[in-house]
Amino acid sequence: MTTASGVRALSGGVNQQGVRAHNERLILTLIQRHGELPGSELAKRAQLSPQTVSVILRGLEAEGFVEKGEPQRGQVGKPRTPIRLRPEGIYSIGLNIGRRKAGLVLMDLAGTILESRMIGYPYPTPAPVLRFLQEGLADFETRLGPAAARIAGIGVARPYLIWQWAETIGAPEAELRAWEDIDLAAEIAAFSDLPVFGENDATAACQAEHVYGRGKSFSDYVYAYVGSFIGGGVVLGNSVYRGPTGNAGALGPLPVVREDGSEAQLLDVTSLFHLGADLRAKGKDSDLLWAAPTDWSAIRPEVDAWIAGAAPHLARMALALTSVIDFEAVLIDGAFPADVRRDLVAAVRAEIDRRDTRGLALPQIEPGSMGHLAREKGAATAPVIARYLLDTHRGLGLA
Repeated sequence: MTTASGVRALSGGVNQQGVRAHNERLILTLIQRHGELPGSELAKRAQLSPQTVSVILRGLEAEGFVEKGEPQRGQVGKPRTPIRLRPEGIYSIGLNIGRRKAGLVLMDLAGTILESRMIGYPYPTPAPVLRFLQEGLADFETRLGPAAARIAGIGVARPYLIWQWAETIGAPEAELRAWEDIDLAAEIAAFSDLPVFGENDATAACQAEHVYGRGKSFSDYVYAYVGSFIGGGVVLGNSVYRGPTGNAGALGPLPVVREDGSEAQLLDVTSLFHLGADLRAKGKDSDLLWAAPTDWSAIRPEVDAWIAGAAPHLARMALALTSVIDFEAVLIDGAFPADVRRDLVAAVRAEIDRRDTRGLALPQIEPGSMGHLAREKGAATAPVIARYLLDTHRGLGLA
């Protein structure tokens, strides 16, 4: 069932003793997903007794995780008081280790990014990235003061097998190989007692979209994220599917055929590093691509050419994946301005309209909503899910 707000409904709590932790997570997840709700509505959606929900809410309020909103008047009977998340009830840190830059964010329980910072580099190596995290974490803790005790943990997102991409990103293989054996949790433990949660970078972006963005409206979809390379994630049964190695939805290696008939991978024809190469070949500054992307009007001719080249391959990707699983939607997002995302989605839709789609239940091609901080926000989401929310909604009565 989809509610009036377009958000898929959750249900399926249990009243037996010994499951309070699950029910607390369920209540927090319902509020996070649907916004503030009165206790009676939470009980209905969770399929729990009003008494059970009342006890849970009192405990969550006492712990500072939820708070009462303004009473809803104008209805028959006494006013209903909605319960909402208390943003300052939980904080989390998200670090994304990218191929051209690293980003760090401080996020509250409502999913609002309170602070963000970035460093750029020709290629990533552990020492400067860890120093960037240590310094940023110290600044965040100073800002929060005593409330820093409410930081749930540090989420770290990075590309799958990052050391295999030395040639593609122009990095010395020996230096990039340092990521293969490093124990990030142990390295971070040298300067922080916070728990560390690792995630594939594109899967992290997908998780952010699923928890905070357009993903709330769909239960089965593909999320494509275009950054230096293209990656993605898969959502099945309203849950992010990671696969046995955590690399599910790795769209980049999908085989494609170029216009000249040569074989390539999807990342070879849709990733932003190709746009960067085109800019450099024309004597233009490609650093604009790796800064916080808000305005690419100065490079719009090159951007339009990149969209024209990427859209046919993204359309084929969408149709190929839908032939395996009839996804409701394909969401396209990336580290680019909103107008570029809009035009890329429109171009992919137009390409699909021109193709043979017999036998397919066509997915909706929709823009994502996370933008350039998707991977950082997804990384910051990992500690919150691990400790306070439900990681899977499968079996909770979604319909």
